[in-house]
Amino acid sequence: MGLVRPELHPLDFVALLMEKSLYPDAVRFIAHALPKREAVWWGWVCARRESGENPPPKIKAALDATERWIAQPNEENRRSAMAAAQQAELGTAAGCSGLAAFFSGGSLAPPEAPPVPPGEFLTAKAVSGAVIFAAVAREPDKAQEKFKSFVAQGVEVTNRVKLWEPKS
Repeated sequence: MGLVRPELHPLDFVALLMEKSLYPDAVRFIAHALPKREAVWWGWVCARRESGENPPPKIKAALDATERWIAQPNEENRRSAMAAAQQAELGTAAGCSGLAAFFSGGSLAPPEAPPVPPGEFLTAKAVSGAVIFAAVAREPDKAQEKFKSFVAQGVEVTNRVKLWEPKS
Protein backbone atom coordinates (compact mmCIF):
# COMPACT_ATOMS: atom_id res chain seq x y z
CA MET A 1 0.00 0.00 0.00
CA GLY A 2 1.33 3.44 -0.91
CA LEU A 3 1.75 6.19 1.65
CA VAL A 4 0.11 8.99 -0.35
CA ARG A 5 -3.53 9.64 0.46
CA PRO A 6 -5.63 12.56 -0.84
CA GLU A 7 -6.47 13.79 2.66
CA LEU A 8 -2.81 13.81 3.74
CA HIS A 9 -1.33 17.31 3.94
CA PRO A 10 2.06 17.53 2.15
CA LEU A 11 3.88 18.31 5.41
CA ASP A 12 2.25 15.29 7.03
CA PHE A 13 3.41 13.23 4.06
CA VAL A 14 6.99 14.42 4.59
CA ALA A 15 6.69 13.58 8.30
CA LEU A 16 5.39 10.11 7.42
CA LEU A 17 8.30 9.51 5.04
CA MET A 18 10.72 10.58 7.77
CA GLU A 19 8.98 8.39 10.36
CA LYS A 20 9.41 5.41 8.02
CA SER A 21 13.10 6.33 7.46
CA LEU A 22 12.43 7.00 3.76
CA TYR A 23 14.80 9.95 3.84
CA PRO A 24 15.73 10.13 0.15
CA ASP A 25 12.02 10.04 -0.73
CA ALA A 26 11.35 12.98 1.61
CA VAL A 27 14.24 14.87 -0.02
CA ARG A 28 12.90 14.18 -3.51
CA PHE A 29 9.35 15.20 -2.56
CA ILE A 30 10.51 18.56 -1.20
CA ALA A 31 12.93 19.17 -4.09
CA HIS A 32 10.15 18.59 -6.63
CA ALA A 33 7.70 20.79 -4.74
CA LEU A 34 9.90 23.85 -4.24
CA PRO A 35 10.30 26.61 -6.82
CA LYS A 36 13.57 26.11 -8.69
CA ARG A 37 15.62 28.92 -7.18
CA GLU A 38 14.61 28.02 -3.63
CA ALA A 39 15.30 24.35 -4.34
CA VAL A 40 18.78 25.17 -5.65
CA TRP A 41 19.41 27.29 -2.54
CA TRP A 42 18.41 24.36 -0.31
CA GLY A 43 20.70 21.94 -2.18
CA TRP A 44 23.53 24.47 -2.07
CA VAL A 45 23.14 25.04 1.69
CA CYS A 46 23.28 21.29 2.34
CA ALA A 47 26.32 20.92 0.07
CA ARG A 48 28.04 23.86 1.72
CA ARG A 49 27.38 22.55 5.22
CA GLU A 50 28.83 19.16 4.33
CA SER A 51 31.87 20.60 2.58
CA GLY A 52 33.37 21.69 5.87
CA GLU A 53 35.36 24.76 6.79
CA ASN A 54 38.01 24.39 4.09
CA PRO A 55 36.63 22.47 1.11
CA PRO A 56 38.94 21.41 -1.71
CA PRO A 57 39.37 24.20 -4.29
CA LYS A 58 37.15 22.56 -6.95
CA ILE A 59 34.33 22.05 -4.43
CA LYS A 60 34.68 25.62 -3.16
CA ALA A 61 34.63 26.94 -6.73
CA ALA A 62 31.41 25.03 -7.48
CA LEU A 63 29.78 26.28 -4.29
CA ASP A 64 30.86 29.86 -5.02
CA ALA A 65 29.58 29.70 -8.62
CA THR A 66 26.24 28.29 -7.47
CA GLU A 67 25.97 30.99 -4.82
CA ARG A 68 26.51 33.64 -7.51
CA TRP A 69 23.66 32.13 -9.53
CA ILE A 70 21.39 32.09 -6.45
CA ALA A 71 22.17 35.77 -5.82
CA GLN A 72 21.86 36.71 -9.51
CA PRO A 73 20.14 34.00 -11.57
CA ASN A 74 21.33 35.16 -14.98
CA GLU A 75 22.65 33.23 -17.97
CA GLU A 76 26.33 33.95 -17.29
CA ASN A 77 26.07 32.71 -13.70
CA ARG A 78 24.01 29.70 -14.75
CA ARG A 79 26.66 28.57 -17.23
CA SER A 80 29.48 29.33 -14.76
CA ALA A 81 27.75 27.14 -12.17
CA MET A 82 27.70 24.29 -14.67
CA ALA A 83 31.36 24.68 -15.61
CA ALA A 84 32.37 24.69 -11.93
CA ALA A 85 30.05 21.74 -11.21
CA GLN A 86 31.79 19.69 -13.89
CA GLN A 87 35.17 20.50 -12.37
CA ALA A 88 33.93 19.51 -8.89
CA GLU A 89 32.43 16.35 -10.43
CA LEU A 90 28.73 15.70 -10.67
CA GLY A 91 28.96 12.89 -8.12
CA THR A 92 29.46 15.45 -5.35
CA ALA A 93 26.95 17.56 -3.45
CA ALA A 94 28.63 20.75 -4.71
CA GLY A 95 28.63 19.46 -8.28
CA CYS A 96 24.94 18.58 -8.07
CA SER A 97 24.06 22.01 -6.69
CA GLY A 98 25.78 23.69 -9.64
CA LEU A 99 24.10 21.28 -12.02
CA ALA A 100 20.73 22.16 -10.45
CA ALA A 101 21.36 25.85 -11.14
CA PHE A 102 22.22 25.03 -14.76
CA PHE A 103 19.05 22.97 -15.18
CA SER A 104 16.89 25.80 -13.81
CA GLY A 105 16.22 27.38 -17.20
CA GLY A 106 17.87 28.62 -20.35
CA SER A 107 19.28 26.10 -22.79
CA LEU A 108 21.31 22.95 -22.32
CA ALA A 109 23.00 23.52 -25.68
CA PRO A 110 26.08 25.69 -26.17
CA PRO A 111 25.23 29.40 -26.54
CA GLU A 112 25.80 29.37 -30.30
CA ALA A 113 23.52 26.35 -30.91
CA PRO A 114 19.73 26.30 -31.19
CA PRO A 115 18.15 26.30 -27.72
CA VAL A 116 17.44 23.01 -25.97
CA PRO A 117 15.35 23.67 -22.86
CA PRO A 118 16.00 21.48 -19.82
CA GLY A 119 13.38 18.97 -18.78
CA GLU A 120 10.87 20.17 -16.21
CA PHE A 121 12.15 18.00 -13.37
CA LEU A 122 15.92 18.15 -13.95
CA THR A 123 16.48 20.88 -11.35
CA ALA A 124 14.64 18.89 -8.68
CA LYS A 125 16.59 15.73 -9.55
CA ALA A 126 19.92 17.54 -9.27
CA VAL A 127 18.85 19.21 -5.99
CA SER A 128 17.89 15.78 -4.66
CA GLY A 129 21.34 14.55 -5.62
CA ALA A 130 22.99 17.47 -3.82
CA VAL A 131 21.04 16.88 -0.60
CA ILE A 132 21.44 13.09 -0.66
CA PHE A 133 25.16 13.26 -1.45
CA ALA A 134 25.57 15.82 1.34
CA ALA A 135 23.94 13.41 3.77
CA VAL A 136 25.84 10.25 2.83
CA ALA A 137 29.18 11.12 1.21
CA ARG A 138 31.13 12.01 4.34
CA GLU A 139 30.55 10.21 7.63
CA PRO A 140 27.84 7.88 6.32
CA ASP A 141 27.28 6.64 9.87
CA LYS A 142 25.74 10.07 10.58
CA ALA A 143 23.53 10.06 7.47
CA GLN A 144 20.30 9.65 9.43
CA GLU A 145 21.02 12.73 11.56
CA LYS A 146 22.03 14.73 8.50
CA PHE A 147 18.92 13.69 6.56
CA LYS A 148 16.75 14.78 9.47
CA SER A 149 18.49 18.15 9.64
CA PHE A 150 18.42 18.69 5.87
CA VAL A 151 14.75 17.71 5.53
CA ALA A 152 13.82 19.98 8.45
CA GLN A 153 15.57 22.80 6.62
CA GLY A 154 13.75 21.93 3.38
CA VAL A 155 10.43 22.02 5.25
CA GLU A 156 11.40 25.42 6.64
CA VAL A 157 11.96 26.66 3.08
CA THR A 158 8.52 25.37 2.05
CA ASN A 159 7.03 27.33 4.94
CA ARG A 160 8.93 30.51 4.07
CA VAL A 161 7.74 30.47 0.48
CA LYS A 162 4.22 29.55 1.64
CA LEU A 163 4.27 26.54 -0.62
CA TRP A 164 1.36 24.77 0.99
CA GLU A 165 -1.78 26.02 2.69
CA PRO A 166 -1.52 25.82 6.46
CA LYS A 167 -2.73 22.57 7.96
CA SER A 168 -6.30 22.82 9.18
